[in-house]
Amino acid sequence: MFASPFKLKKAGVVGMNRRNVVLIARNNRRELYPSVDDKLKTKVLLQKAGISAPRLLGVVKTQGNVRELDSFLDTCPPFVIKPSRGSGGKGILVISGRHGQDYLKPGGDRVTIGEIKRHASNTLSGLFSLGGHSDVAMIEEMVDFSDAFEGFSYQGVPDIRVIVYKGYPVMAMTRLSTAASEGKANLHQGAVGVGIDVGTGEALKAVQFSRQVTHHPDTGKELSTLSVPHWRDFLDLAARCYEITGLGYLGVDIVLDRLKGPMILELNARPGLAIQIANGHGLQPRVDRVDVEGTKGKNASERVLFSMEAFSVSKETGGMTSVPSDCCGRLAAATGQK
Repeated sequence: MFASPFKLKKAGVVGMNRRNVVLIARNNRRELYPSVDDKLKTKVLLQKAGISAPRLLGVVKTQGNVRELDSFLDTCPPFVIKPSRGSGGKGILVISGRHGQDYLKPGGDRVTIGEIKRHASNTLSGLFSLGGHSDVAMIEEMVDFSDAFEGFSYQGVPDIRVIVYKGYPVMAMTRLSTAASEGKANLHQGAVGVGIDVGTGEALKAVQFSRQVTHHPDTGKELSTLSVPHWRDFLDLAARCYEITGLGYLGVDIVLDRLKGPMILELNARPGLAIQIANGHGLQPRVDRVDVEGTKGKNASERVLFSMEAFSVSKETGGMTSVPSDCCGRLAAATGQK
């Protein structure tokens, strides 16, 4: 059974049209997009601002660099190869170790150096990039993710997506990799999305393929027990990205390293809307509250304090309405999710 459009509107659900025409077009100047669409440029921005991110080991820019990968990777720690202009998790190759001459994926599958070279070459040709344009392949140190997420993710690094509106963190979720998503934290590929209470960092509800779930499909872990440590640090990092990018509607993806703490993985000028499904709340009332009560000139820390108070599920006021339980199907369609 599907919920009516009236119920979705009453719940404050933002659909694709409103996201594109209002949230993105009115808040994100087009000349600012390259700073987040190009992950290499993002890496430079974060480094200049002194914000923690996975260490860049190298960049493959030419076919000549591809031929040099044998010797370059021979001494590298566990690493990730990703397209600089990729999207939707496409073209990301995670290497967690070695077995003789071969490399190992997190699930134990072997990868030859020849396969890695082909992957890098395909990346240069634009196979994984936005619009199919030529690209470069970034080689980053693999995140040694925290034990705090043990059992919540399958063969991959979980990340936290925070939606930041005009510098205020307004909604969050964690994306947990599964066998279906092949160890990638990508909802379209089958990762589990768990809504996170902005005020506390604790789990709200969980969905996979737009259907509510209670346990991780591969590990059996009860998802309601998830609580993100160092939560305030996550929100502080996300809020600071407003000043760094100038973008008024922004998705900030953060991972938790065992030793280095929260680190920015990437930024997104067009964050999706499935986060509403995972939270069971519409985004519009939170956007409206920032427009009415949010004060320009506040620093990142002050904006985080406002958000933690205003958008904690246990304290929400001002017409905040939960998405009805029969909304998932129509909500998935309205937000462009499969």
